[in-house]
Amino acid sequence: MSDVRTRSEDFCRRFRLDLPILLAPMAGACPPALSVAVAQAGGAGACGALLMAPADMAAWAAEFRAHTDRPFQVNLWLPDPPAARDPVHEAHVREFLGKWGPPVPPAAGDALPLNFADQCEALLAARPAIASSIMGLYSPEFVGRMKAAGIAWFATATTVAEARAAESAGADAIVAQGMEAGGHRGCFDAARAEATQSGLFALLPAVADAVQVPVIAAGGIADARGIAAALTLGACAVQIGSGFLRCPEAGIHPAWAQGLAAAMPEKTMLTRAFSGRAGRSLATDYAIAAAGPGAPAPAPYPVQRGLTATMRKHALETGDLHRMQAWAGQSAALARAEPAAGLARMLWDGAQRLLP
Repeated sequence: MSDVRTRSEDFCRRFRLDLPILLAPMAGACPPALSVAVAQAGGAGACGALLMAPADMAAWAAEFRAHTDRPFQVNLWLPDPPAARDPVHEAHVREFLGKWGPPVPPAAGDALPLNFADQCEALLAARPAIASSIMGLYSPEFVGRMKAAGIAWFATATTVAEARAAESAGADAIVAQGMEAGGHRGCFDAARAEATQSGLFALLPAVADAVQVPVIAAGGIADARGIAAALTLGACAVQIGSGFLRCPEAGIHPAWAQGLAAAMPEKTMLTRAFSGRAGRSLATDYAIAAAGPGAPAPAPYPVQRGLTATMRKHALETGDLHRMQAWAGQSAALARAEPAAGLARMLWDGAQRLLP
């Protein structure tokens, strides 16, 4: 038996999986139904809890457990320092956004993130098999409480230095996120998201060589070939986001799903235009215009997220893809509009045929 298969089987045995596929924790796009389907196929479900109050986190976990006792992860963002506000600049951003949707109220940028400490308590109360982190590292005190509760910690890293720091902080596994990934980049230093872009298949073997804990590959994986390649390059498992978004259980807007189906790699782009944090989306008219000459620079996170809320809501109501927050990885066009459980099993069956 090859080392590739041994690594994968050891990982699955340790974390009670039948196949080494984790659903990516996509905030706003991980309903319990999608997680249940992936978990019942033998993978791990995921709750992207960034935008969820403690009661919502508890309800999500209860809904998941009403259908399966399989493992799932809960993911939280490490909070940024308070954003520096510039009323004059924000007025320019509101004016620009007013050309793409309804007028933006002056107070739109005042929206604050949910209380992180309360979310951490809710995570512990939900007792998932896995707690994952992005945008930084949990505190030593919280790591100790997770470990005492029997919760494993999977830390997202976008560089080798971040992976080493996560291992030193007690992470049980590293999620190596390549620049191909859809949604927000998990950089510890938000300001360096554009400067530290590494493709997954360069980052992955470097991280695997640098740490002793298992490594999970994330970013641009949406078919059997990507899974087999990631495992060959040192991963023990893969984490897939965009590759599951067209599944009926995901429940995303049809216009977004159709946009993913047509998205060649070059039709995605890294942008701060939706939230103020760098993330990969479809190269829509708005995202392109927001990066063009004459457009004001996005406000910092989470101010920009508040400023764009009116436009994003109107886009969903009208079905206008070019104003939606349509996150997409560079392999989004490989996603299939099929039930998630069957898709997960098909992906793993195909990958096994390609492995030694």
